[in-house]
Amino acid sequence: MRTGMAALLGVVMALTAMPLTTAAAQEEPEQEIIVKFREGASRSDALEKSRTRAVADAVDGAEVLASRDAAESIRVLMARGDVEYAEPNIVLESTAVPNDPLWPQQWHYWEQPGGIDLSQAWDQGPSGLGQRVAVIDTGRTWHPDLTANYLGGYDFISNAGFAKDGNGRDANPMDQGDWRLAGQCGAGSAARPSSWHGLHVAGTVAALRNNATGGTGVAPSAKVVPVRVLGTCGGTLADIAAGILWAAGGAVAGVPANPHPAKILNLSLGGPSANCPPMLQNVLNTVRNTHGATVIVAAGNDNVNAAGFTPANCGGVITTAATDRQTNKTSYSNFGATVEICAPGGETSPLAANGVLSTLNSGATVPAASIYKHYQGTSMASPHVAGVVALMQHARVQQGKAMFTPAQAWFYLKAKPHAVAGQCGKGRLDARASVAAAIAAP
Repeated sequence: MRTGMAALLGVVMALTAMPLTTAAAQEEPEQEIIVKFREGASRSDALEKSRTRAVADAVDGAEVLASRDAAESIRVLMARGDVEYAEPNIVLESTAVPNDPLWPQQWHYWEQPGGIDLSQAWDQGPSGLGQRVAVIDTGRTWHPDLTANYLGGYDFISNAGFAKDGNGRDANPMDQGDWRLAGQCGAGSAARPSSWHGLHVAGTVAALRNNATGGTGVAPSAKVVPVRVLGTCGGTLADIAAGILWAAGGAVAGVPANPHPAKILNLSLGGPSANCPPMLQNVLNTVRNTHGATVIVAAGNDNVNAAGFTPANCGGVITTAATDRQTNKTSYSNFGATVEICAPGGETSPLAANGVLSTLNSGATVPAASIYKHYQGTSMASPHVAGVVALMQHARVQQGKAMFTPAQAWFYLKAKPHAVAGQCGKGRLDARASVAAAIAAP
């Protein structure tokens, strides 16, 4: 597992832009930046000189500011000696690639050569019982094959327009739908229906088993803590970082303590960034080193080096690329030295059945009927890894042994992976071998 930040090439960022009123049509839209002042800083002078205004507090002692010229404000702030960092409040998005529905079996669990040998892992005893996996995503959606495994959760989307629930952060983690109109998320952005992305990801982690309904998840007895950070136009860095910290049991100002902290965090999201933003890296360091949480992230779906995609380029995370049914790296998956492991992400073209099958909802906007559907993406690969980590930790408990630290979980996860053609880090996820290694470890 990497422990440092990658040094990378130029930044491509998506900044949150609010709709202009008629009166303000000639002005540039406000953009958000994240700033952390050093102790004793002249904050009011900094805001005046950088032409910014305070919007909200953020984690890591930082705050969110609004500016009409984010790049210039960041330049002014970083030239000061009393500013630790200033960066765009970039917007990250889910990494799924939707496809048309079919109803085949879940080849990604059991089939050779493309599956993860899940049945053989279960044969060794673990089911994920007692483990909590935080799915930091679009939120919770009712489904007969998953709802019994949901536990707690919170909505961290501070932008009411993104959230579609009429307010900012609140204790209701329900996915309100992330459909968007053409142009709603920036000039040229396409219209799309709701993805129910968090439901699909959560189903891969912990859909129920042996209930005569639908499919199953990797760790069917684990609990999913839904942390809502992605809405209509994605999610801001400030909201995502707060959700990560809270999910692991860290304190977030203005938010009640998490009564169900998770030791496994899944982040099937990301966006272009030349490096791991300082606030995000600091939060990831805290959840790993202070709260003992193992963090699994998606590598991204642009078929480029994952070193330019965050949080895949952050230190201390398990960056997961995607393989297809024949164990090849998928056509869309990001790659490179940043990737630690590969897992099935599916390839739905030309055949939808070659995608990853999981729980979903049929609603084009708001929730409707519960269904199952094939998706493809590194978003679908990472929850396979999160589920296997839950199996490994349950296996440790069954053996009367101490649960793994994040470093140990990664060490034994990569102990004996399936071989795979290049660009997949230590290899392809092998649930059977990973559970066996967890049982055998002292």
